[in-house]
Amino acid sequence: MQGTGVPLVTPFESDGELDEQRLRELVGWVESHGVDFVVPCGSNSEAELMSVEERARVTEIVAEESDVPTIAGTGHPGLRETLKQTELAAESGADAALVVTPFYYSYDDDSLETYYRKVADESPIPVYLYSVPAYTDVKLAPESVGRLASHENVAGMKDSTGDLETLQRERALTADEEFDLLVGSGSVYAHGLDSGADGGVLALANVAPARASEIFQLHRGGKDEQARQLNARLVELNYAVTAGFGVPGLKAAMRERGAPAGYARKPHREVSEAVREELEGLVETARL
Repeated sequence: MQGTGVPLVTPFESDGELDEQRLRELVGWVESHGVDFVVPCGSNSEAELMSVEERARVTEIVAEESDVPTIAGTGHPGLRETLKQTELAAESGADAALVVTPFYYSYDDDSLETYYRKVADESPIPVYLYSVPAYTDVKLAPESVGRLASHENVAGMKDSTGDLETLQRERALTADEEFDLLVGSGSVYAHGLDSGADGGVLALANVAPARASEIFQLHRGGKDEQARQLNARLVELNYAVTAGFGVPGLKAAMRERGAPAGYARKPHREVSEAVREELEGLVETARL
């Protein structure tokens, strides 16, 4: 998988029910702005606030509506649940599975590697590793990534550490394998591509899909300085819709752009009017 992917938000009604119509419209909206693949049921999708069945339904709708590949988030804290979710994702039409590191309890590197090998052994679709320590407090060691890359059903990784040194080490340790290394932080997208990444899965692409895709296209065309300059223009917006105001902020910014983002699911709360106005200004400044 190469290019710019979007960890698609999940539109909910104000009462928390899945808004299937808006979800279908949202797939069309991000695709019309040039993303290369879609990733339902990830962190920005509020996957941890959905049931196994809801995740499967979201994946099914996205796969039905999308004309680009679908990588479905299937990771749970436990192996059995992850295997079941991955099987359901395959049945729902996903092309690959994005599997977050097991979390809540602490695991050593050997345990994490054994877990991923078991998932890859049994998964009917290719598996992508997913390291997002900001949410899980678990970071895959680059050495583990290098060893897992040799598994025939491990297709790549989303690295959401935001750490370019880690990304560079992962690239070096997987250089001899067919392994898609994807940046998970919009603030360092261009720099990650410069460091050897094959693309990205960016929360930013929910609100600025055309601009995020443009960064990749500029890099691929050899215009690395222009890619970095464009990326720099989006850093404040990226921060606001991730670490700053989280999923509610991301959805509020999307609504400022006319995207069918829906509401966030509780215990999230909608942003204040002051935050909404701040996001409106950031969207305008970014010239999306």
